[in-house]
Amino acid sequence: MQKALSPLRRAVQDYDMIKAGDKIAVGVSGGKDSIVLLMALKRLSFFYPEKFELAAVSIDTNVPGLDFSYVRELCEREDIPYIIKKTHIYDVVFSVRKEENPCSLCANMRRGALNGAAAEMGFNKVALGHHNDDVVETFMMNLMQCGKIGSFSPVTYLDRSGITLIRPMIYMTESEVSSCAKRNGFTVVKNPCPADGNTKRQEMKDLLRALEKDYKGVREKIFGAIQRSGIDGW
Repeated sequence: MQKALSPLRRAVQDYDMIKAGDKIAVGVSGGKDSIVLLMALKRLSFFYPEKFELAAVSIDTNVPGLDFSYVRELCEREDIPYIIKKTHIYDVVFSVRKEENPCSLCANMRRGALNGAAAEMGFNKVALGHHNDDVVETFMMNLMQCGKIGSFSPVTYLDRSGITLIRPMIYMTESEVSSCAKRNGFTVVKNPCPADGNTKRQEMKDLLRALEKDYKGVREKIFGAIQRSGIDGW
């Protein structure tokens, strides 16, 4: 986990993400990003000078085929408290609302459920597995689809819930996260959502991949520009 720990600790320190006494709930979908984040934070807790508590929370959206058994086994092995919050998000999005573009509504509802579960458990922070590619893709989606400059923040305080969101993997690329998961033998839970891989975000991934062929290092340049701009807490 050392290759993940170094950039994660740097992000935590650069943006003052963790303070002594924090109770941090990690949102765990079972995908590579959330599993790597959970295990990296667990390792960090062994030696980080600001001592903190850690737990894992999964949101069961009721989508057919969703299985958290591996996450449960991993948390038991690592002695990490684990909660599964059951919801009917899938039914609302696909059966009741019948959304043509379901990802935005689903993401908002999952975030609300996650923050609510963390608050109920008495946790003051929620850690999300967004990585460097997510930062850049979100910036480009905002620019090209909404006509605005911005991305999500490294640290976000939510007034309504009293929860602070932190994103410790913002210095890791998706490729680095994938490599870390493979090196450590983590099992990645397959996303059974029917919209998986057919989203606006996937379109942006494809666009940036195409741009990279003609403009080497374009992702790094965009990320650097976001940091230098100071927008959204960067």
